[in-house]
Amino acid sequence: MSIIRNTRSRLLGAAATVVLGALSLTACGDDGSGSRNEGASTADVSATLAPSAGVTSAGASSAAGSTAAGSADGVSAPATTAPSGIKPSAGAGATRPAAKGVPTKVPAASGKPVTCQGSDTKVVAAPLNRPVNHMLLTVTNTGSKTCYLYNYPELRFTGAQAVPPVIKDSVPQAVVTLEPGQSGYASVALSASDGSGTNGRTVKSLEVYFSGRSGVGSVGTAAHPPLPAKGVYIDDSLATTYWQQTMDLALAW
Repeated sequence: MSIIRNTRSRLLGAAATVVLGALSLTACGDDGSGSRNEGASTADVSATLAPSAGVTSAGASSAAGSTAAGSADGVSAPATTAPSGIKPSAGAGATRPAAKGVPTKVPAASGKPVTCQGSDTKVVAAPLNRPVNHMLLTVTNTGSKTCYLYNYPELRFTGAQAVPPVIKDSVPQAVVTLEPGQSGYASVALSASDGSGTNGRTVKSLEVYFSGRSGVGSVGTAAHPPLPAKGVYIDDSLATTYWQQTMDLALAW
């Protein structure tokens, strides 16, 4: 009986030693290689296993999704700066390109429309190569109100005794309407292209009068567009078109 008790005591002691040893290893963090682990956390292990450079497609998708979600949640996206030299497109009331001699500032329309006249327009008279012996009149609304170009320009060249006749077939389908900054046109046949005209002469000044709605007489002040220094040649075949909304329509006659 004494032998049995001694044997059981030795077995129990050995087992206790094994248990205590295991507990000691767990507490010390011994990894079995003889070096001591100071208790690395799960997060540290995950960081060690993650790739140091490059993101997997799954990671990229997750990041993109996070960005989109942030924007949807009301987070403002970074402001975009336009490349140098690129300007925003112009809106109403902005400056737009125009032909030489024509104002480029485009004021906003205001008030009740009026009849176009010399005080609120700028008129340019430009001799043309084609059609031959023709001149183009361009009238631009420089005022702040919409204006109407009624009928045709009443022209008075140097020493003229009467207003040149109008080419009746050139009557427009509607009254020419000019918003501030817009232009209307008329072409002037200065002389006969075949030389058949009579009383030919060179003139160096021109006055342009504007017709009223009634078509009887002129209204307001006249415009005085400069002519070339050498003047222009006219004869008795002198005639003008009605005011037209576009240059192409004016040059068709």
